[in-house]
Amino acid sequence: MVSSSSEGANVADAYKKALGTAASVTAYAMLARGMARELLPDELRAAVRRGAEFLRARLGARDKERNTLVVRRQFENNGYSAGGNDLFDASRAYLATKMDARAMRRLCLSRSCIRDSDGSSSWNTLLCMEQGVSTTDVFDGIEFRWTSIEDGGGSDDGKRQGKGESLELSFDAEHTDTALEKYVPFITSTAEELRRRDRALKIFMNDGGMWYGINHYHPASFDTVAMDPALKKAIVDDLDRFLKRKEYYRRIGKAWKRGYLLYGRPGTGKSSLVAAMANYLRFNLYDLDLSGVYNNSALQRILIDMPNKSILVIEDIDCSFDTMSREDRKAAETDDMEYQMDANRQGGSQENKLSLSGLLNFIDGLWSTCGEERIIVFTTNYKDRLDPALLRPGRMDMHVYMGHCGWDAFKMLARNYHLVDEHALFPEIQELLAVVEVTPAEVSEMLLRSEDVDAAMRLLTEFLQQRRQMTTTIARDEMAHERCVWHDRSGIA
Repeated sequence: MVSSSSEGANVADAYKKALGTAASVTAYAMLARGMARELLPDELRAAVRRGAEFLRARLGARDKERNTLVVRRQFENNGYSAGGNDLFDASRAYLATKMDARAMRRLCLSRSCIRDSDGSSSWNTLLCMEQGVSTTDVFDGIEFRWTSIEDGGGSDDGKRQGKGESLELSFDAEHTDTALEKYVPFITSTAEELRRRDRALKIFMNDGGMWYGINHYHPASFDTVAMDPALKKAIVDDLDRFLKRKEYYRRIGKAWKRGYLLYGRPGTGKSSLVAAMANYLRFNLYDLDLSGVYNNSALQRILIDMPNKSILVIEDIDCSFDTMSREDRKAAETDDMEYQMDANRQGGSQENKLSLSGLLNFIDGLWSTCGEERIIVFTTNYKDRLDPALLRPGRMDMHVYMGHCGWDAFKMLARNYHLVDEHALFPEIQELLAVVEVTPAEVSEMLLRSEDVDAAMRLLTEFLQQRRQMTTTIARDEMAHERCVWHDRSGIA
């Protein structure tokens, strides 16, 4: 009994000593690691880390085999430089989004000046790893390790220019297919999206059958557009859903495009909404003037020249084609037989002219599949004048009514123009807006007339009061006119 307790005490003492030793070793290891981090250069620590990995590999310490992909800055073909490597630039741009400047002790900072064709310029800032530094990225639950290394280069150009730079991508060998088929394409697509977000937007106009573009600096955004908040949110959600549904459109066999019809009185913000959509998506605008397109063939050519990720805009679509219904148009064409005979004698026909059917064929006919990820926007002041063929489902997917300035839209304008959310005249303005029909453009004009917020609100209130009085007078005159007509018809003196 005594012997048994003595053995238990000895075991407990040995266990405590082992724990103390392990704690001491751990503490010393952490201290050594901290001193190494502070005292040893990054290049030396990277060399030590690579040496340790090499020894572990030779001694069989690692359970999994590792593969490494080398992404060089320059292509090389038979020892000669063959130009820049787009994957290298894409990888650097992607990794810049994964870096925490506060956590990494050593980073490379570069700034480049981008000059546009119109003489303007902008600066692009990029953070990247210094040579010898590594970082880890996780994709689909898989850990990928990136290391920046020096590359002496094998060409004469490389010797003249000094050492180059390469990126090493290492991962467990079992994930090679994922790295090549998913991770690398994800990097390139992400980098393309980043470049698209940073680029200066352009607006293109057509001169006959060709596009020419200029930089587009319209500042409108969904944060500044004055419209109903619920409608604004519905548009943003619809755009986000459209961007994510590439595979869905392919699965159902439809062209990856989306159509919007913006309608309402002049000054209700249709053009500002188009600019906000372009700024949100970072898509270039293509403003098509149909009066400069002479026939359907020219229309097809110019629309085919539009790239993907773009917005086609046709303003005042009701003025671009004959707004008669198809039945009325057929009757008019029957009465115009003399014109038809003259056209046939000249070897031409109405078919060679620009027609609504030619445009519709591009929107949802066979020509609609010549591009993808496109937005098509029609604007009109008079929706009721449009041919029903333009309005049917599948052509204009979302109809957006740009109405009069309501209370929420006014508060947005007041915040944009004068940085105020409250004012003594707000209750009266809210009451007036409930009974007076004014456009956001009219309200903006009043707010712009003075930089003093009190003066601007007073001017707007007086304007709304005058509009209410005018509306009341017109309504009273119309009622009096109707009573006179009724009296005349009834024979009452």
